[in-house]
Amino acid sequence: MDTKQSVVKGYGLLAKSKKGGLFSNLFTCCNPTKHANEIAVNIGYSQEVLDEVPEDANLGVGCGNPSALSNMKQGETVVDLGSGAGFDAFIVSREVGRNGKVIGIDLSDDMLQLAKRNAKKGNYENVDFIKGDIEDIPLGNQLADHVISNCVINLSNKKDKVFQEAFRILKPGGKLSISDIILERELPDFVKNSLAGQIACVSGAEQLDDYLKYISDAGFTDIKIVSKSKFPLELMLTDPQIMKIAKQLNFDMNSEEAKDIASRVSSISLTAIK
Repeated sequence: MDTKQSVVKGYGLLAKSKKGGLFSNLFTCCNPTKHANEIAVNIGYSQEVLDEVPEDANLGVGCGNPSALSNMKQGETVVDLGSGAGFDAFIVSREVGRNGKVIGIDLSDDMLQLAKRNAKKGNYENVDFIKGDIEDIPLGNQLADHVISNCVINLSNKKDKVFQEAFRILKPGGKLSISDIILERELPDFVKNSLAGQIACVSGAEQLDDYLKYISDAGFTDIKIVSKSKFPLELMLTDPQIMKIAKQLNFDMNSEEAKDIASRVSSISLTAIK
C-alpha cells in the first residue's frame, strides 16, 4: 500500500468511526467531541461558529482557520481541498450565501459520505462534495474565487502539483488561503519513514522555504504568512496516528525526545493571489 492509499484509508477509518460509535476508541481522550472543539478554539475558530455547524463535521484534525483569511463575498465560489467531513466548507457557505457555491474535494469515499450526510443534516444547499485528488482536481479552469485548505496539502508527496492545480482552477485575481504544517528542522528518520506519521500530518511536512517555493513556482504572487506558531505537543499527544507510531516503537511521548520532535513542527496560515 503506497502513502496516498494509506492516507485515504486512515481518514476513511476516522470518518467511519463517527457513525459507528468507535470514535472515542481512536483517541486517547475520553470525550472526542469535546477534544475536537477544544482544538478548533485553540486554532482560531469561535464557539459561535462551532455551534452553527453539524457536530460530526469537526473532527479535530485541522491546524488553523483558513476561512478567516479569505474575506469572502456573497455570490463567490470557493473550493476546499481535502474537505473531510465538511467543517470549513460549511463555515464558508454562509459567507458566500445562497448565490455562492462551495465545492469540497476529497479522495476518501467514507469522508465524502460523512460530509454529504452532514450537509443534508444542516441543510447546506450551496455546498457540494465531489471525489477527487488534490493533485489532479476534477474541475475546470478559472472557476473559483477562493481556494482554501486546512492541514491537508502536507499529506501530498507532490505539493508542486497541488499548487499548480489550485492556480489553474482559480480565476485571475483569485485568492489562495491555507493553513498547514511545516518543519523548522528535519524530523528523525523513524517519523519521516512512517506511513502512520504521514497520515498524522507530520512526516509529509516540509521546511518553510521549500513550501513557499512550490507556491511561487505555481505562479502565485503576494504570498503572505499571516501567522506561524509551534504545533502544540498536547495536540500531537492526542493524534491517533502519532500514538500509533509511539506504541509500535515503544516510544515515550512525554519524553524530552518527544518534546524535541514537537519543537521541529509549526503550523502556518498564509494567503497568495493568482
